[in-house]
Amino acid sequence: MEVRAVSKYIRMSPHKVRLVLDMIRGMDVAEALSLLKYTNKAAAQPVAKTIASAAANAEENFGLSRDELYVATATADGGPTLRRGRAGARGRYKPMLKRSSHITVVVSERTAA
Repeated sequence: MEVRAVSKYIRMSPHKVRLVLDMIRGMDVAEALSLLKYTNKAAAQPVAKTIASAAANAEENFGLSRDELYVATATADGGPTLRRGRAGARGRYKPMLKRSSHITVVVSERTAA
């Protein structure tokens, strides 16, 4: 059984979020949340909220035990980019791309194989 949670329009570039997701992919849910609590990255908070949401979905909607859940897949896709600009030297325009991302986390039960 796979349960997913999606956080959309997070105002952070997907590259920064993927650095955090690579650390927690494949971990148990409780272990991943405790690691993210002390991770010194701005993306740790929205990723932790998404993992907690996926675990809560699994408990509430499907009756799965939180102790047996692990992070099966975690991806960060690009969202819409806000295009802003500043004045540059010699009358030029310097674009500033303010990126956003969509975080998808899928948790699954560990099978006793």
